[in-house]
Amino acid sequence: MAFGHSTGTTSEVNFIPEIFSKLLQAKFYAQSVLPAISNTDYQGEISGQGDKVTIRTVPAVTIGDYAGSISTQELTTAKVELLIDKAKYYSFEVQDILKAQSNIDLLEAASGDAAEGMRVAVETDVLSGVVTGATTIGSQTTITASNVLTSILSMSTALDNLNIPEEGRFIVVSPEFVSLLKQSELRQAYLTGDDTSPLRNGKVGMVDRFTVYQSNMLYTPGSGADSGYTHVVAGHPKAISFASQFTNTETIRMETKFGDAVRGLQVYGSKVVVPDALCIGKWT
Repeated sequence: MAFGHSTGTTSEVNFIPEIFSKLLQAKFYAQSVLPAISNTDYQGEISGQGDKVTIRTVPAVTIGDYAGSISTQELTTAKVELLIDKAKYYSFEVQDILKAQSNIDLLEAASGDAAEGMRVAVETDVLSGVVTGATTIGSQTTITASNVLTSILSMSTALDNLNIPEEGRFIVVSPEFVSLLKQSELRQAYLTGDDTSPLRNGKVGMVDRFTVYQSNMLYTPGSGADSGYTHVVAGHPKAISFASQFTNTETIRMETKFGDAVRGLQVYGSKVVVPDALCIGKWT
């Protein structure tokens, strides 16, 4: 009886080499809107967590009717405190053996990811915190292509009634509402603030006097009375004061392992300092 000759063991026959690419898979991050919709006037005045910036407001001068005599008003300034009361950190390790065996710069890639992750985490927290500070908070509204413009214009009217400047006004909406805007009557170019309909150029730039921003980081409660309603933010950048600073960023050798640890600490604070200049809509 003849037997076939084996050319190798089963493990040798089924061996599949593992090849590590020199390229890292691309990673995408949410876009920031906070720098455009807030002011950082007091950024340079902080040094660490626990700092407090006292912001003084312009005094209100009383105008009286003149009938031969006058009374002199003593000026007083109201104060608003911006507390740097929050902090977030990152800390990760890259062991020497991993660096030696790797054909990519993991330290640099991870540091970049940490910075982007920090930006998203801070902005998400700030956007959720400003929703209770506005003078005008709208009622719950189901938004459609038929009423999205009316809802935006009502926020514009609310700001008009409170004498908020037109220059610099913004509105931040989610991608779903941007889609509804493009399905709405925005073909009327006058609503965009320019001579071109966004339905023709594919871009939503302005609606009425609002610069329109899109964000995936708007606050949408998962429970409670407003559960499922995205809190759309509209107003003027002077409404929200924001200050932040990386107080510590360092790379150190680990004590119990052969490798480097990278860590960073960012402190920040935000406050609605001009409540009249902010309007919140609860949309779904």
